[in-house]
Amino acid sequence: MTDAPVISCRNAWKLFGPNPKQYLSQMSPGRSYEDIRADGYIAGVKDVTVDVDRGEMLVIMGLSGSGKSTLVRCLSRLHDITGGTIEVEGQDIMALPEKELIELRRSKMGMVFQSFGLLPHRTVLENIAFPLEMRGQDRHTRRERALEVINLVGLDGREDYFPRELSGGQQQRVGIARSLAIEPDIWFLDEPFSALDPLIRREMQDEFLRLQEMLGKTIVFITHDFDEALRLADRIAIMKDGAVEQCDTPDKIVLDPQTPYVRKFTEEIEKARVVHANVLAGPVNGAEIIGEPVPGHHTIQQLARQLVNDQRDQLPVADKDGKITGIMPRQKALDLLLGDASDG
Repeated sequence: MTDAPVISCRNAWKLFGPNPKQYLSQMSPGRSYEDIRADGYIAGVKDVTVDVDRGEMLVIMGLSGSGKSTLVRCLSRLHDITGGTIEVEGQDIMALPEKELIELRRSKMGMVFQSFGLLPHRTVLENIAFPLEMRGQDRHTRRERALEVINLVGLDGREDYFPRELSGGQQQRVGIARSLAIEPDIWFLDEPFSALDPLIRREMQDEFLRLQEMLGKTIVFITHDFDEALRLADRIAIMKDGAVEQCDTPDKIVLDPQTPYVRKFTEEIEKARVVHANVLAGPVNGAEIIGEPVPGHHTIQQLARQLVNDQRDQLPVADKDGKITGIMPRQKALDLLLGDASDG
């Protein structure tokens, strides 16, 4: 990841109502969502500041009406914000003329929504090639690219199928492939798996993680499912009433929820299956390294058997290259796995 974020959102507001810009300019600081609503306005996005780094997957989650879809539509300027700024790769997207905005979307942004939006009279290949056709690419070039992404998402042999001949999971793969066909740098996904049954949803999450490992896209992914967010995210932004309650890594959100609302989301989560060894590790600070290290990218649950059987008080933690990055107190990990002994 680079130092400069790909997307930078600063104090963004999206108000719905009769005269939102004037209202925002005259609004007294600290007004709550309900105060704003009582004045005849809806705060779809309420003073949101968030960055998305290159190659990061930021998952935005919250209940229905929390503002997550509105925020993503603001980040891609499908909605114009009422106040604040949003920059994409250093460009203030609110200042872009329509022609440049369309070009930015066509060249850099891919979008996948909950409704697949496939063209029923076109085959899988033709659906995937459609955005390339809109770009004006010739038939041979767009066919070759469509076949590449068909292979990428595992739809080989179904090039000539129509949407009605595909399962829900296969239709969603077509939607994902279509958005990938333009080779976007930034990928917006709005609850893409929520219409699928649990088994297919899990398979699609696996497929999505595989694709992200291969492609390294910058992704903003919306979900209302906390388990899905924990599984997919580099960071999670939890929204309520248009505002971001907390934006942090899954480990830190589970270990240290910052608000009562976030705490409600995390209270039923098994912390050991979310928290990784490197998060519990402290600095080496000259401590003696004894025995084999544990992998820092493994969760405490994955290390459960070793933690129970290992007799060392301090376990060295290593990165994927085997380099020691810290020291983890074994008791701290056991407390997370089995419950704090002091709590009975």
